[in-house]
Amino acid sequence: MAARSLCSPSIIIITGMVPNQNLRSAIGAVMSANLERWNRRECGRQPKTFEALLPVDITFLGQELASMADAGGSASSKRMWCSVPERLQLHMAMLTLQFGYAGFHVVSRAALNMGVSKLVFPVYRNIIALLLLLPFAYFLEKKDRPGITLNFLLQFFLLALVGITANQGFYLLGLDNTSPTFASAIQNSVPAITFLMAAMFGIEKVRLNRIDGVSKVIGTALCVAGASVITLYQGPTIYRPTPPLNRPTPMFVSLGDAKGKNWTLGCLYLIGHCLSWSGWLVLQAPVLKKYPARLSVTSYTCFFGLIQFLIIAAVFERDAQAWIFSSGGEVFTILYAGVVASGIAFAVQIWCIDRGGPVFVAVYQPVQTLVVAIMASIALGEEFYLGGIIGAVLIIAGLYLVLYGKSEERKFAAQEKAAIQEHGNSRAGSHIKTSLTQPLLPPSTENV
Repeated sequence: MAARSLCSPSIIIITGMVPNQNLRSAIGAVMSANLERWNRRECGRQPKTFEALLPVDITFLGQELASMADAGGSASSKRMWCSVPERLQLHMAMLTLQFGYAGFHVVSRAALNMGVSKLVFPVYRNIIALLLLLPFAYFLEKKDRPGITLNFLLQFFLLALVGITANQGFYLLGLDNTSPTFASAIQNSVPAITFLMAAMFGIEKVRLNRIDGVSKVIGTALCVAGASVITLYQGPTIYRPTPPLNRPTPMFVSLGDAKGKNWTLGCLYLIGHCLSWSGWLVLQAPVLKKYPARLSVTSYTCFFGLIQFLIIAAVFERDAQAWIFSSGGEVFTILYAGVVASGIAFAVQIWCIDRGGPVFVAVYQPVQTLVVAIMASIALGEEFYLGGIIGAVLIIAGLYLVLYGKSEERKFAAQEKAAIQEHGNSRAGSHIKTSLTQPLLPPSTENV
């Protein structure tokens, strides 16, 4: 104890000469530890010089300083680059994403009103999307991508037929006969339709004795009811924007609401669009299990979808002038659809799903409908009908019920997994002999 009391001031003086707080703490910790070792080895004799306290753990000191430097450097870099909290970044990214997709609805309708062919538009869109996806798919998934086989090519062709050709074709036909707002509103039913399809194919289990199963069933019923109301009942006009006087710009005239629409037929096309989208999501799940490279699957799907649209356009689009852009507005709509909706928005959505989860991303879907309504009212002079508003409210309520059911299902699955793991640990503790060939964790009970 005497030696410790004599040497403590020396340690304080030495460490006090060091200006950096982290370095001062590290040196003090090393010297104190070595003093304890000296006392035990020399039976309490005081070391003659304080240098005796330093060399023993100089490697430890270097490691401590390196780790402190790394931690300090990484912390400062995080403060520099990530001064905004990640949760706030996610919310900002999702709001930006909804504005991007909302703009796609309005831009697509504007392209149709300007006379862009419904067969040429998706061809150019998928060409741009494929050119954007290919480099990322090739370089980022070079190690994860399995070898290609004829079976995989057939599956990609089927995914393209459902998820690209039917999906985008029905969307443009429905959008041409309805409006961007109600096209976006009906898209809110996609999670419910996907759940219904997955339950029919046995991928999703329906548990009516639990709150998650009841919520998903009621939510699906509300989405179906809302889509039916939008399709079968248009109702009176609730809102009609008054066009400003003396508006000479011809662009607004060309973007105006097209006449001669068949509302019921357009809603049926949009339901077909949602069925195709949901079918693509359901069919994609088993393919990704065998071919776990999402960007590559999307690239192959986009490629086969482009081939299918080219064949359809070559047969049914006989006007050669349809392939030529006649204005800068048409070029802008094509570039926006390909770059923003199929490129940037896709990348942002993948990042948000990775950081926030699929439920967090889906919760923002109704925001898109609200933004589309504002944009379409300003840019296209869109009118709102009572039937569409009632149907949109029912669909959004059904969407949130389905999402609530999925959230509760994950909680139940986590509880079951924890219970199984605890039971497995208690059984393992009761055995004297263990075997490393047995799995260390029980299989997951979560649904795919």
